[in-house]
This record gives sequence, C-alpha cells and structure tokens, in this order.
Amino acid sequence: MERHDYLKLFHDIDKSDYELLTENLKIKRFKKGDFITVAGQVQKELFFVKSGVQMSHFEADHKTQVIAFTYSPNLCAIPESFSFQAPSKYFITCLTDSELEYITYQELIALFDQSQQLERLFRRITEFVLAGMINRHIELHTMTIEERYKNFCERSPHLLQLVPHKHIASYLGISPTNFSKLFNNVKF
Repeated sequence: MERHDYLKLFHDIDKSDYELLTENLKIKRFKKGDFITVAGQVQKELFFVKSGVQMSHFEADHKTQVIAFTYSPNLCAIPESFSFQAPSKYFITCLTDSELEYITYQELIALFDQSQQLERLFRRITEFVLAGMINRHIELHTMTIEERYKNFCERSPHLLQLVPHKHIASYLGISPTNFSKLFNNVKF
C-alpha cells in the first residue's frame, strides 16, 4: 500500500497537504539490532517505515516484553514520548535492516499551523492508536492463547517469517513453548 493511500485510511487529505507533509522528509537507515529510541530518551522524530520491521519493547525481570511491531506503511514512534516530548519508558529496536523517513516534532507542529487537514489527520491517527491499544488490552485479558495467535496470524502473517518467535510469543502474552505448539498445530 502506498503511503498516501495508507494515510487516507485515517483521514482523506488532498494531494497538496500530502506533499506539504512529505516534501521535506529525511531518511535514516538502521541495521538489524540498532536502537531507534532507548528508554530515557525523548522521541524527537516521527518515522514513516519504508522497509524493515521494528519492535517496541521494555525489559522486566530480565525478559523482553514486546508492546508492538511496526512495518511499512506504518508510523513508528513511542507515541507518548513524541506527543509530549517526554522521556520514553521503553525502546524501539530494528528486527531487520530498516529504512525510515522522518519528520521532527517541531517540523510537524509547524505543519499543523499551516494545514488544518494535517492536524486533523494526526488527531485521527492518534485516536486509532488509542483504540488499538484498548482493543489489544481487551484481547490480552479476554481471549484464549489460541484466539490471540489466530488474530495475530490474520493481521500480520508475514511477521511469522521475519520476527523471532520468542518476540511474537511475548507480544501475545504466551510462553515460547505454547507459541511453538500453536505454530506447529494451529492452521488458519
């Protein structure tokens, strides 16, 4: 999916607003294992994933607890750190070599002053992120591990080949052993 089409899923912006947003995007490239953001650092840039897979996570009891995966055409950032320009409580790590375009917080705020449509677009994206977080919380507390696994496979089947299964297991809130059983026995 092209980025403009992806953004239109949230709010229909015209070509001139899209160009206003994208004309000054810069590119950063990361290698597998590189940190994009570390805990304690302020997220100063909002990334648009061009290629690769990234993982948001924190460490607890010497274990990696996975919050989310991002990949093209998604946005990649720690929302509360970027929105409030506050230190992050967790990390974003590249699981594969990645290429991301970005805009700084200051540049994005300046664009909001120029375009009500861009401000509305990012408000809608924020609403979708919030709704997604609530749905994920409900999913973790109300679904069986098999239901969570099947939902993941329907949403992001390509990640099964790109992401270490221990990270997917963490994201789904199940043990690596149970994940392996599901992976080998549950067909969708």
